[in-house]
Amino acid sequence: MTSTDSPDQSDTEDAYDVIVVGAGPVGENLAGRTAAAGLRTVIVESELVGGECSYWACMPSKTLLRSGHALRAAERVAGSAEAVRGPLDVEKVLRRRDEFIHDLDDSSQVEWVESAGITLVRGVGRLVGERKVAVRSRDGSGERVLSARQAVALATGSRANLPPLDGLDDVAPWTSREITNAKAAPRRLVIVGGGVVAVEMAQAWSWLGSEVTLVVRSEAVLERNEPFVGEAVLRSLRQDGITVLLGRESTSVTRDGDGPRTLTLDDGSTLTCDELVIATGRKPRTDDLGLDVVGLKDGDYVEVDDTLRTPGTPWLYAVGDVNGRALLTHQGKYQARIASDAIVARARGEEAPYTAVADHRAVPQVVFTDPEVAAVGLTLQEAKDAGRSCRMVEYDLGSVAGAAVQADGYTGKVALVVDEDGQTVIGATFVGQDVAEMLQAATIVVAAEVPLSALRHAVPAYPTMSEVWLRLMEQLGQ
Repeated sequence: MTSTDSPDQSDTEDAYDVIVVGAGPVGENLAGRTAAAGLRTVIVESELVGGECSYWACMPSKTLLRSGHALRAAERVAGSAEAVRGPLDVEKVLRRRDEFIHDLDDSSQVEWVESAGITLVRGVGRLVGERKVAVRSRDGSGERVLSARQAVALATGSRANLPPLDGLDDVAPWTSREITNAKAAPRRLVIVGGGVVAVEMAQAWSWLGSEVTLVVRSEAVLERNEPFVGEAVLRSLRQDGITVLLGRESTSVTRDGDGPRTLTLDDGSTLTCDELVIATGRKPRTDDLGLDVVGLKDGDYVEVDDTLRTPGTPWLYAVGDVNGRALLTHQGKYQARIASDAIVARARGEEAPYTAVADHRAVPQVVFTDPEVAAVGLTLQEAKDAGRSCRMVEYDLGSVAGAAVQADGYTGKVALVVDEDGQTVIGATFVGQDVAEMLQAATIVVAAEVPLSALRHAVPAYPTMSEVWLRLMEQLGQ
């Protein structure tokens, strides 16, 4: 096992069984499994081992939100509400965030890679031929060529997609990376976008003292969810004092030297802010990846089949955000397990043992706002668009005994989308305080296609919020 900070100065070629390009959670999972199966594995990383999720996305964003969630939970229960005094301690919240991201030090992740028997090569990887990856040192001083006997797996992830906004290149905008790693709360913060990153960071930094304005092009936030989701989150954002402008397009942005930015909207109005965050989606990190070697185009998502292998290229796999199937860390790790097992099986002359069915019908996601949003499977509209015979049942989560215990005046909602032909649940959405931990039960129900007739025997404990399942089953005649 070797760990290399940069490629050798001279051109060399090293042979491995598996080359993984990208050492985020997805690449680490794949490499760990192939190495554990006895395949000689190398992983290539151009930045920090642990990737986007560990340092600039999931972990810092959720730790920034957690203190606010805990404070609100205490404020909603008589007795603890009286014990809570004062606002959040911003310095300690940010210090806790820094501890979770190890102050952008990946030493512990490197230790894991080494302990797993994986070779680490630091540098920028690029396909240069069949089963070959050239790795250029980060300072451009050298390059080496790695070859794979069995497979090359691309796990390079995604990056923020910046819109073609006039003046944007001149104003040093923030993306998800900068807003999750900010060292202090900006006095005036404008966030462009209405998706998960936008609403989570709007609420997090509002709780930490920023004056936040959210500029949303559509007429709703979180519009890919059931309509009641966006309505509940929008109501909460505005109650927090966040200005939310719906149906507004940003047209240009300017900055006077190192001073504030001025964002102009399509109605001619302007917004002045100390920091401007662009949260308008993601794009694959496939620029200059050498995809032309396999007849694909750099900058595009990498097409894969359900074993995560690129059609027509039996040695190339793409896992995680880079393939565009489901841009979520947990879904990428799921894909990594499937791809690694396929690689190992094929190396033995066997068929891939299973395929990525969850990508099509059972993708879970949590939005860590207050209220939380947890959803899996299809929305009602998605099910109808797919031609499914379906219906929705809804229930007021606040009327369940467990929710009343959880918080005084609890408000929330649960909805199930049911396939009428198969009599199974094909979608579930939860909105309310602390609903994230209720999602796995719904994910199992959707992924396993549990019949409604069987769910009547899944008795929820009393008094928990999960008792809402009993009420929903009653509405479905079970």
